Amino acid sequence: MAGTRMMQLDDLQQIRQVSDPQISPDGAWVSYEVGTVDLEKDRETSDIWMTSWDGATTLRLTFSRESESMARFSPDNRFLAFLSSRESGQDLDQIWLLDRAGGEAQRLTDFKGSVLDYAWSPDGKRLAIIAEDPDPEATEPGKEKADRKAPAPIVIDRFQFKRDEDGYLGERHSHLYLFDRETRKSERLIAGGFDELMPAWSPDGSAIAFVTRMGPDPDRHTNWDIYVVGATPGGAPRRVTVNELPDSDPDFESRPAWSPDGQSIAFVQGGAQALIYYALHQVAVVPASGGPGRLLAAPLDRNQTKPVWSADGASLLFLLEEDRSVHLARGTAEGGAVERLLSGPVTASDFSAGPLGRISVLVSTPGAPAEVFALEGGALRPLSRQNEPLIGQLRLGAMEELDYKSKDGASIHGLMILPPDLEPGGKRPALLRLHGGPVGQFSHEFSFEEQLLASQGYVVITPNPRGSSGRGETFQRAIWADWGNKDAQDVLAAVDHVVARGLADPKRLGVGGWSYGGMLTNYVIAQDTRFKAAVSGASISNILAGYGTDQYIREYEAELGPPWRAPDVWLRVSFPFLHADRIVTPTLFLCGDADFNVPLLNSEQMYEALRSLGRDTRLIIYPDQHHGISRPSYQRDRLERYLAWYGKYVKQVDQAQPVK
Repeated sequence: MAGTRMMQLDDLQQIRQVSDPQISPDGAWVSYEVGTVDLEKDRETSDIWMTSWDGATTLRLTFSRESESMARFSPDNRFLAFLSSRESGQDLDQIWLLDRAGGEAQRLTDFKGSVLDYAWSPDGKRLAIIAEDPDPEATEPGKEKADRKAPAPIVIDRFQFKRDEDGYLGERHSHLYLFDRETRKSERLIAGGFDELMPAWSPDGSAIAFVTRMGPDPDRHTNWDIYVVGATPGGAPRRVTVNELPDSDPDFESRPAWSPDGQSIAFVQGGAQALIYYALHQVAVVPASGGPGRLLAAPLDRNQTKPVWSADGASLLFLLEEDRSVHLARGTAEGGAVERLLSGPVTASDFSAGPLGRISVLVSTPGAPAEVFALEGGALRPLSRQNEPLIGQLRLGAMEELDYKSKDGASIHGLMILPPDLEPGGKRPALLRLHGGPVGQFSHEFSFEEQLLASQGYVVITPNPRGSSGRGETFQRAIWADWGNKDAQDVLAAVDHVVARGLADPKRLGVGGWSYGGMLTNYVIAQDTRFKAAVSGASISNILAGYGTDQYIREYEAELGPPWRAPDVWLRVSFPFLHADRIVTPTLFLCGDADFNVPLLNSEQMYEALRSLGRDTRLIIYPDQHHGISRPSYQRDRLERYLAWYGKYVKQVDQAQPVK
């Protein structure tokens, strides 16, 4: 049933972020995480919830002022473990244990650094834990500022020496520990100064698979590999994957998965390191004893993630990214045809497989944020209903697919969100919104930002230009070292297509995006003057300014080459800055001042260039924010500024809003 009112900015803080479904060992319950906004503390927080498989009973399990995340049932079904920084006085997550028979949760671990990941042993007596080294500069909670020593100088000696949210990278690493639940003693399993990640127990509990990147200078490559180590201290790790490809790259969030008989390990294999993020990542299987990996569905030219074995070991479930959607698929362990268990205009982002063939899946649609569903016979049955009360009130814009030709005849796809009150024959102001990545895509899922813009009367155009994912590796790498060329033509053709359909007013057009979407915005307005307003978030245009100042040193050298060897390439992809005089569009720049992904200096340069030229521009800086703006009040402020900027320049004068 359609809602009765338009979406409002205040609704942003009412959206609940549902994630991480986990089926209990007996298949009777599904736990999941629910993120909400704490208005008093101006931060996002999360709690653990649980719903019975029949959907009849839903329980909220945690109520603290701190966040709880990564809930995992013990194999005997008695306990539910989770991560939380409660009682630490610092932002240090530890493992807590909730006895499902009743009582308060108890803290299980007491590492000096934060616990990042963990996995129960098959017998439930031990846990494999990934914990980071303690911060040597951390001060004791409550210590007076005057008593604190001056911070030590930061000594840099690594090739990649910075990373967004982590800051400057020193000698701190994340290590694999074996933890005994009864004695609460832990022992580190791997010596050396590398990062161990994503532990997975063998079915018999004798060994632990993990992921690491070794070598004399691991910062210079992305050759992540799977290793196996015995579940007793003192053992030597054994390398399982022997290629030079990224195997279980942490960026794909896909941990290794043992087959039920312990003979094989499934994982996500990346492409050639030289292709960096333009390469496909696909499910592969390797003998647990080691050797070359075998792709599960080699002919399938699509990204695949999160492999999980069936109980009998005959097949694997995995997420399959396709054109404008993400589906749940199944392939036989020996390879062959792939079956879509979930298809259609949906985006699945996570799932859990349990006993009795039960599968819970996290799914979003254009009309609803992600919720947990039971997948039964290809149909989705709701288990969580966290956003139903809000969504039921709202009149949302309809999403349509776009299929059109670019300037050079290439077939381009995308999506469009129409204003909820759109009537036939009326041209509306339109906004071209561009996704980040560049390897990513707009898909059939709920977007508060896009729906809010549509509720303001805009036609929202969201194309997937060349460089986007969902349509194979050739399509992804089509913009290799050629940013702002084919992809810019593709997104401009989307606007032409919607204008030709009579939906968009060619005299009232805006453009904008975040990260690479902001970069592409700069490329667009430097070669096309039709847009009345632009919003460029966390972007870069003088690409030379990125070398050594952001986290992409490997990517720059792989794709563009070192600047002293290929200066012509660097200058060519920097044309929005070097030819800023071609830009006449009023442009709003935004960035967090702690962004190490695309640092603030890049937005400052473009702002200053346009200000020097006398263009109408403004720069918004969010204090203590990284690449992703996390503070709720700043998230709201950003959207408020979008509405004001577009309202002033794109809408008719009598509809304009004041710009703060």
